[in-house]
Amino acid sequence: MDVTTLAVALISVGGTLGGTLGGAVLSQRASRAEAVEQNQRADREREQERNDQAQQAKRDLYAHLNTAARAYRVTARDVVEAAQRGENVDPALLDTAKESWADQYSQAQMALPKDVLQVASALNRSLGIGYSVVKQLPSSPDLDEAYQRAKAWFSGPLSDGVYLLRVTLRHDLGVEVDPHFEQTRRQMLATLNAARNSLDQLLSAERAQAARPD
Repeated sequence: MDVTTLAVALISVGGTLGGTLGGAVLSQRASRAEAVEQNQRADREREQERNDQAQQAKRDLYAHLNTAARAYRVTARDVVEAAQRGENVDPALLDTAKESWADQYSQAQMALPKDVLQVASALNRSLGIGYSVVKQLPSSPDLDEAYQRAKAWFSGPLSDGVYLLRVTLRHDLGVEVDPHFEQTRRQMLATLNAARNSLDQLLSAERAQAARPD
């Protein structure tokens, strides 16, 4: 075999080996890239799943909070109306609704964002005043006036407060969007707080009068 033929043979073998090795390297790189992409995709899917679970937990919490608030208000209103009609009223009904709300509100306090918590806290105090209204009915100096005041509270300011909570929760979830809602929220919150403070002062005055010796 002459030198030229040997050189050609060596080049041919070298090219074959080089091509094989080069192909193996490229294949390994492609496999690594695919593995990295799969891991990244798996990470994204896990993150999305965690976000979906957190959002669902938030929706569940908000739904339970809203339901408990409505049930508390409606139960208190029904108790007042039944008492005015002279019907026997089971006091456990109102206490059960009160405890259910207290439980949901206690859980929500740890998770609500600041603006939502502000509304929920105001409603919590307003529901508490409503409870006092019902409990104080029998000792009111003017029973007819007390019944009218109670019904006005539950169908007016407190009803608006429960509505405000529901809309605030829906905005926080992104279900409802109103660019002017923040202004509306502040206005309704101020109105609720003012009405509650006014009623609280009236109830306090009646309690003080009832406690005064004849």
